[in-house]
Amino acid sequence: MLAQLEGFAFAQLSALDAPSQGAVADELAALEQSVLSNPQLRALLGDTSLTGVTRAAVLADLLADKVRATTSRVVTYAAEHVPAPEVVSSLGALAHAARLQHENTSTDFVNLSLLEARRRVYGFADALLETVDVANFSAIEDELFQWARAVEHHDDLRRLLLDRDAPLEVRLNTTNALLVGRVNDTTLALARFVVVGGRPRDVVGTLDALVNYVAALRDWRVARVHTARELDQASRDELVSSLAALTGKSVELEIDLDAQLLGGVLVEIGDLRLDATTRGRLAALRESVNSSHFYESALTRND
Repeated sequence: MLAQLEGFAFAQLSALDAPSQGAVADELAALEQSVLSNPQLRALLGDTSLTGVTRAAVLADLLADKVRATTSRVVTYAAEHVPAPEVVSSLGALAHAARLQHENTSTDFVNLSLLEARRRVYGFADALLETVDVANFSAIEDELFQWARAVEHHDDLRRLLLDRDAPLEVRLNTTNALLVGRVNDTTLALARFVVVGGRPRDVVGTLDALVNYVAALRDWRVARVHTARELDQASRDELVSSLAALTGKSVELEIDLDAQLLGGVLVEIGDLRLDATTRGRLAALRESVNSSHFYESALTRND
């Protein structure tokens, strides 16, 4: 199973009681069989021309009110993040993982490479942070950074957490003893999973990578909208809906009024820049005209 999906599914299933975990496992197994018996749906999920966000949206519509919320979340996450040719097989892997987690109370993860282990932690973070107010992200980043520095600079603590032979329960109890009541619950859960699902020798590196990952998630959850005039509520709602469909995430708007844009909006979210301003269109037109003049001059010289 994709490491990031493994982390996400583990977080989602860990929030359920045992009977609910079993029910989700049954739904995932039934869904896999339904997809395997439906050539059209199987082809759609394996269509490499579709974006992951589109595949996830299609599955979310198909599953609405038919399965538990957790089942829908892990399946749509798989559709968005797993390469298209592997989406169908990932459903079976999810069903198997859910069944194991339901039947086995111990937490044993296969040892992965450094980068794959970090991706497993990222998936866990995705699950936890999807319901966290984006206003809290900065505090989580700071608390994770401070914890990384504490581990890095205290020899006994670092020696214990990086010791792969030390019992997992001891490492988790130490993490709890030092963080409970000092950081918020999300930070604590992330710090614990770095111990559980990451590589023991890479605790500090994974924590630092997680700080950057949370910061990147924050950038994709907040859209900076530059506009020449104030947007009414209907326009805001339409923009939020469009950006959510584009990114597959819930989005908050930060509005910046800039009369120099003349009209329209400029949206910056994550590493995307969407320029629909009047000034932007005029600049594009000017560039096009200048380019045309260049080619006309070149043709004239060749004549």
